[in-house]
Amino acid sequence: MTESMQKFADARQQAEERVETEERVETEERVEAEERVETLDAAEAGQGGAGRRDAGSGTWRAGIRRPISALSRPGPWKRGLVLAALALLLGLVMLLHARITDRWGLGSLVETFLPWFGVFIPVLLAGALWRRSASAVVALLLPVVVWLSLFGGLLGDKSHPDSDLTVVTHNVGAENPDPAGTARALTASGADVLALVEITSQAKPQYEKALAKAYPYHTAQGTVGLWSKLPLSDTRPVDTEMDAGPLGRAKPYDLKMSYNRALRTTVATDQGPLAVYVAHLGSVRLMPRGGYWTDSRDRSAQALAEAIAAERNERVVLLGDLNGTMDDRALDGITTQLHSVQEKAGDGFGFSWPAKFPVVRIDQILVRGVEPKKSWLLPATGSDHLPVAAGISW
Repeated sequence: MTESMQKFADARQQAEERVETEERVETEERVEAEERVETLDAAEAGQGGAGRRDAGSGTWRAGIRRPISALSRPGPWKRGLVLAALALLLGLVMLLHARITDRWGLGSLVETFLPWFGVFIPVLLAGALWRRSASAVVALLLPVVVWLSLFGGLLGDKSHPDSDLTVVTHNVGAENPDPAGTARALTASGADVLALVEITSQAKPQYEKALAKAYPYHTAQGTVGLWSKLPLSDTRPVDTEMDAGPLGRAKPYDLKMSYNRALRTTVATDQGPLAVYVAHLGSVRLMPRGGYWTDSRDRSAQALAEAIAAERNERVVLLGDLNGTMDDRALDGITTQLHSVQEKAGDGFGFSWPAKFPVVRIDQILVRGVEPKKSWLLPATGSDHLPVAAGISW
């Protein structure tokens, strides 16, 4: 991310230097035009002699000065060409984001923060108005149209008041200082099904104790768990290939289960069985030399997509921290099978991380075979993620 920000800063500096160059050239041309007019005045004075100027010479000079000055200034279509180029580049990046190379994770990084590219639109518009550039204003139509086509549907409230089942997912955070308080806050949400990820072995007994009364049914597989008011069955871990290569496959099963990051279970509802997956995909890292490292996340996303593809139940809910947004190409195998409740029945972007100032939504609730009714965020807990909730119906 630091490298990307540096590239953007360099591009902005170059743009400012080009604008300054245009202004300097414009000033020099205007000065040259005025000097030519003064030369004409001097020549006329020499021909007519001192004190013997023609009465109409002032009008004649003014008539010459106006067209010369007008020709020396670039018109509104020629001003701000750098701004126009930047506007077109912005629009093309958003339009063709899927074609950006994923070398060093660049494509995934761009798609993670894709909604925020819209922030540059008003900045470029302000520059276009300041430069009085018609070409830049017209060029801005491209990023405006592209951004609205990508994210305009998220701006309105699509929620409905009633739902049959409330589900909540929360990355409780390994460094959470108050697991018991977090559990009480989640219980107060009234969720029927509650998924927790990033559960440490030290905090696990506290969650189990605090949630036992409200949720008589629960299962925990490694670092993920599900608590439910409804009976559970057919529960099993899901291998998301956190250990790659021969060394990973050679690890003992009990050892790998201690840090397992996904499970599958069946919730018995009044409308029939509901397959529920809880997952915490591999982490992503911004490396100074290696770029945006996503290998672990991408590998576990593919494994989870294969598990969902093999699911026989038509009704499926996926809860968890996917460490990626719905625009991220790495999640295509999942998002082609399941739909985001936030996109179908939410209000706004629903950013969930970081909790203090959320800028991305990486905590997801995805469904198929059920109808999303509403999607919302819960108040912050001791975690660095916000809890995500949704209401679904049959």
